[in-house]
Amino acid sequence: MEIDDPTPEALFKAAEARDASVFRSLSDEALQRAWSLRNDDGRSLLHVAASFGRAEVVDLLSAAEPSMSGVNSTDEEGWAPLHSATSSGHVDVVEILLSRGASVNVKNDGGRIPLHYAASKGWLKIAEILLAHGSKVNLKDKVGCTPLHRAASTGNAELCELLIEEGAEVDAVDRTGQTPLMHAVICQNKQVALLLIRHGADVDVEDKEGYTVLGRASDDFRPVLIDAAKAMME
Repeated sequence: MEIDDPTPEALFKAAEARDASVFRSLSDEALQRAWSLRNDDGRSLLHVAASFGRAEVVDLLSAAEPSMSGVNSTDEEGWAPLHSATSSGHVDVVEILLSRGASVNVKNDGGRIPLHYAASKGWLKIAEILLAHGSKVNLKDKVGCTPLHRAASTGNAELCELLIEEGAEVDAVDRTGQTPLMHAVICQNKQVALLLIRHGADVDVEDKEGYTVLGRASDDFRPVLIDAAKAMME
């Protein structure tokens, strides 16, 4: 008596629930068919497993479809599995996907690569891995933000330091003319703002509304920035 293959619904539940035994039980042909499955958001089983950090499932699925097109397949918003794993902070899954040929600079519909999400979520280890695999540190998304803009907005000084060490442009401007320093100041991230100034960030640059960094700063923050800028000139 033949045992029917699991339904698509069962496979997606297994991918989410870390039930690798379901995938180990599939024939090679069934695994190949599973690669074509998509949920309502256009996400594959690999997307779901990557998002939930199911490393064994990711390993099994990516091994079954070793082509670059498989591991870099995108959902309805242009997210590849590497975006999902990075955004969710799953180091082991990121490493598996990269070892199977995931594109480190794949862009989603917002123009963001995985490094943008590592920067905005504060995932230092993942950022290190992505950079080691050739992630473009100065690549801008559709609103002109680099990963450094994202890290500066969230206030992660250690990640900002890493990005700068890897060649991030401290005075890169987004589509509004704002630099990472402006993002840090607007978000009241004092440690990051001072770090950027120590690395030579310009406090006099104007955004498209005519505001400088000091103009964007709150009354209590402005004197700190002035003192830091003066110290850099001495």
